[in-house]
Amino acid sequence: MNFQIAAFHDSHRSQVLELSLRAWAPVFEKFKPAVQAYVYDAFYPQGWRVRQTSDIEQFLKAEAGQVWVAIQADSVLGWVGIRVHPEDKMGEIYILAVDPNHQRRGIARALMDHAMAQMRQTGMKIVMVETGDDPGHAPSRATYERAGFERWPVARYFRQL
Repeated sequence: MNFQIAAFHDSHRSQVLELSLRAWAPVFEKFKPAVQAYVYDAFYPQGWRVRQTSDIEQFLKAEAGQVWVAIQADSVLGWVGIRVHPEDKMGEIYILAVDPNHQRRGIARALMDHAMAQMRQTGMKIVMVETGDDPGHAPSRATYERAGFERWPVARYFRQL
């Protein structure tokens, strides 16, 4: 597949939002029944689309210089956003999405490789990515494992008050 990776520009914003919501719809469809309803409802009181749209918009506004898009012609095929944690010499793939119509074509891997190259240039020594352990996030886990990421044992617990 022929595409370029370029720095995010505000003109990409609407495509980034739209493709992210399309990419994550099947994830959240499987995620919701896999978690406690009171936790899901606390995180997404107006629905996951509203929360995700807000989170993406805030990230793009605050950290646009740490975002890259995969582009073919004038279409955004996917995007990645990173954060760096100099105190740990750790980079973080904070957000990654690929348009469902273009998944399984190497775009996510190319975006991750590009992001990791950017992290190396800033002196980072390790990279982290987080995702869910629910059925909806299984494709994400497989992508990260194919890219050489190793799972870190973490447990997150919730309790209703």
